[in-house]
Amino acid sequence: MNPATQREAKSLFNSIKKGAARIKKAEAIICPPFVYLATLRQGLGVKLGGQNCFWEEKGAFTGETSPQMLKNLGCSYVILGHSERRRYQREGDRDINKKLIAALKAGLKVILCVGENEAENKKGKTFTVIKKQLSDGLKFTPLNPPSSGGGAAKQLFNRVEISNLLVAYEPIWAIGTGKSCQVKDAKKVNVFIKKILGKKTPVLYGGSVNSENARGYIKKAGFNGLLVGGASLKPKEFLEIIKQSI
Repeated sequence: MNPATQREAKSLFNSIKKGAARIKKAEAIICPPFVYLATLRQGLGVKLGGQNCFWEEKGAFTGETSPQMLKNLGCSYVILGHSERRRYQREGDRDINKKLIAALKAGLKVILCVGENEAENKKGKTFTVIKKQLSDGLKFTPLNPPSSGGGAAKQLFNRVEISNLLVAYEPIWAIGTGKSCQVKDAKKVNVFIKKILGKKTPVLYGGSVNSENARGYIKKAGFNGLLVGGASLKPKEFLEIIKQSI
């Protein structure tokens, strides 16, 4: 939920846009608050995404934003299941699954966030938590087709384009704490996710990413990209993260 004003948003976006357009080997995606999307939609060299969406196309759902609305505002991507929404909005995997199916049907690329909290990490439940989040979050998609033919589930299965899925590993205990996950530990999670989903599904890392650790997550841990939080509010740092990733 940053920055606080449209003027700041435009200034920040323009600073990032100019630098990112010159970096040809990486794709930069900016996911600003909904209220800034219309203002920023003309960005050259940078793609837009939503921070969330609802599971219906339209209707009496005050305060919600549909995948179709995001598409109309020039979005190519949407983030779903972000750890902050799971925590503060109490979003569960069932809700996230409905949103994911709706977003994929609308033609958006989905960045599905998964990850364990500090207590789960200390108890050694990282892989158990992630497996459940993936299994429940991807029900009735080509990766989790319905067991029997016919019905609404089968129809949804036929309409979903799973090649538009990306997964972001967010160790919740590392977000905003400065305690980034060790590269060797992050690599184990990356390998685990790709064993479940296949090597073709891009996996990103997010959790106190900065220009000093970005290269390690890409080059050593093998992630396909990064989900950057606080550092994205600092144009020079964000652009340096991109450079360190290629």
